[in-house]
Amino acid sequence: MATSIKINIPEQTLCLYDNETCIKKYTVSTAKNGTGEQYGSECTPRGKHIIRAKIGAHCLPNTVFVGRRATGEIYSPELAANHPNRDWVLSRILWLSGLDIGRNRLGHVDTMQRYIYIHGCPDEFPMGIAESHGCIRMRNQDIIELFDQVKPGTQVLIN
Repeated sequence: MATSIKINIPEQTLCLYDNETCIKKYTVSTAKNGTGEQYGSECTPRGKHIIRAKIGAHCLPNTVFVGRRATGEIYSPELAANHPNRDWVLSRILWLSGLDIGRNRLGHVDTMQRYIYIHGCPDEFPMGIAESHGCIRMRNQDIIELFDQVKPGTQVLIN
């Protein structure tokens, strides 16, 4: 199991660490609205976090989640055409919880209550540019690989 994750917002990368060594780097997509912690901002929160929960173990790639529950749907271009405004959460969810009281934990800045995740998205969505609604988006194959290498409580630093 990996020991921590660091997300670099300017570089749009996520690095998986084993102790002090980056063992795998992924290209991601963070918030289109930039960084910020306020509820309703659709910004990616900064600071120290942990993975509070892992959702979607053993689900098929491209499984669609709404409200952290699998809908029974598998993402496809046809499904996307039928739901053009859906914010797609696919394959796996790593639900984040802030550790910095007043910055990303409790009150109007609580990462967990804002439902900020690391999750899969449609493979045609761009990576390496900020396009999400606050979460950290990854390619489906990448989130499945990452999901299998972390556990609840894994430290996540976003900066």
